[in-house]
Amino acid sequence: MTVQPSLAELEAEACRRGLLLRLQVNRPAGVAWTLRVGVARRQQSGALQLLGELKGWALPTADGLRLDTMRVQGEHTAGVGALIWAATFAWALEATPCRRATILAIRDSDRQHQRLVRYFSRVGFTPVRELGAGVLDLGPRLIWGGAGLLMQAECGEGLARSSRQLAQGDGQPASPA
Repeated sequence: MTVQPSLAELEAEACRRGLLLRLQVNRPAGVAWTLRVGVARRQQSGALQLLGELKGWALPTADGLRLDTMRVQGEHTAGVGALIWAATFAWALEATPCRRATILAIRDSDRQHQRLVRYFSRVGFTPVRELGAGVLDLGPRLIWGGAGLLMQAECGEGLARSSRQLAQGDGQPASPA
């Protein structure tokens, strides 16, 4: 796998690891994209077990990638988080004009918030601004679903970091939770 793998190379890497990497992309009305990235493992019964997913949407601008709901669950999930991040960033770079991604480290509790900030920082996100109770924060809070720290990452940097983690055996935690 190259330092900046393509989406096709990431799908092949998932297959090599015995995993299925799938993206579900819709573009209703041709304006914005909705995105769901999933990683699953086929069980002996033939059924698929979902190990992780990320949801988001993209507007056709350089800053347009908005990410939400990243979760990894189950046993034997090493590499799943890095694979999801790498596929997300590769898709944005290959299929959209998006070059930067934004995510909210939601503030449900102080401990969980700090874990999310650390996790997202390892992926390449840096703080942009706090979303709080101010009048100007009302719109973004409705979009993101709460208060917290908005963070932004360069898609190329996020892809490089996630790819290195995959190549090194996935040194990042499997889940932000």
